[in-house]
Amino acid sequence: MDTTEKRKHWMSVLAQASFEKLSTLWQQSQTQHGLAPDYTIIRPAEIGLAQVRARMGSTGRQFNIGDVTITRAAVQLAGGEMGYSYLQGRNKQHAELAAVLDGLLQADQYHEVIFAQIISPLAADKQAERELRQQEVASSKVDFFTMVRGED
Repeated sequence: MDTTEKRKHWMSVLAQASFEKLSTLWQQSQTQHGLAPDYTIIRPAEIGLAQVRARMGSTGRQFNIGDVTITRAAVQLAGGEMGYSYLQGRNKQHAELAAVLDGLLQADQYHEVIFAQIISPLAADKQAERELRQQEVASSKVDFFTMVRGED
């Protein structure tokens, strides 16, 4: 996986994580490793809208289905790394923390610790949720079939 793909992965994990779980893991990492990053806010967390598009049956023409609230933030760490975040919802603290973590994950001295202690557990939780949802959907699956009546 190249650097761009890795960054896409961790930014997705940070954006989709629950803020409570993310902040708990961050506080634990700060306590265990003495992480206290120095950063400057480049773009304060701000809330906006994005238009969501869809396709009928996943194959038809696109149409506008509605709007979704998005919060974004940008920070610069003391080492020069720029951290960004875009997430669904209105949680400004979540956006700022995700931007800080994005910046730290780009720094070699913090990458392994943060990836192991924050990103990996959050990704595992998301995968477990996805598998549970798939099991719930599979258990309600209805198979329709046509009985052969012997007339042909």
